[in-house]
Amino acid sequence: MSTVHNQANPGDFAKTVLMPGDPLRSKFIAEHFFEHPKLVNNVRGIQGYTGSYQGHPVSVMASGMGAPSMGIYSRELFDQYGVETILRIGTTGSLQDHIHVGDLILAAGACTDTNFLAHWKVTGFAPIAAPKLVSRAMALAEEMGYTYYAGNVLTSDRFYMDDMEQLRRWRRMGVLGTEMETAALYSTAAWCGKQALSILTVSDGMFNDEDSTPAQRETQFTRMMKLALALAVELEEE
Repeated sequence: MSTVHNQANPGDFAKTVLMPGDPLRSKFIAEHFFEHPKLVNNVRGIQGYTGSYQGHPVSVMASGMGAPSMGIYSRELFDQYGVETILRIGTTGSLQDHIHVGDLILAAGACTDTNFLAHWKVTGFAPIAAPKLVSRAMALAEEMGYTYYAGNVLTSDRFYMDDMEQLRRWRRMGVLGTEMETAALYSTAAWCGKQALSILTVSDGMFNDEDSTPAQRETQFTRMMKLALALAVELEEE
């Protein structure tokens, strides 16, 4: 049955769902990569589509911004719609000088300064991606010739970082980038007994002047989409 946030019917979503934050990115993926895309949700403008890619069923739906929004949509997909895997595709700010705009980050784990995990009442829980998704994504990225890094990201409640000294501490600990959703996704997947991975494109540098141009956003940001779709096909072929 549908939820207050999702009008889709049971069976409308594939077992693997790509999840960008931006609803327009969801629409872009469906229109540019899917065969026979069908809009299955548009409540609050959070567009969800199901279609096929290389002959395999796949879905895409936006999460909105931040941990609470990701927590709602991922929980409902896992619990109400039988989704087994969510592949987040989004942007991140690099914390390391050697990671540049357009590079991919495979978030093997997610540190966080949010209070989202407190609601699970599991103090000290470390949200991680499904290991097999990380290893498969790494192998696919190698095959596709993409520059990528695998490691921890920081999931923060704040988009505007005023305390750069705090970010320097995360940087010192080797955290690769900062974003706003992954820890919520990974902890929700763990709670529901499902699996997830965030495949992120570096959009800017937090400690240098690097920023993405419109041209880079048009061309380089599709790499994470193609990688996620290739991974979705592998999962369907199991």
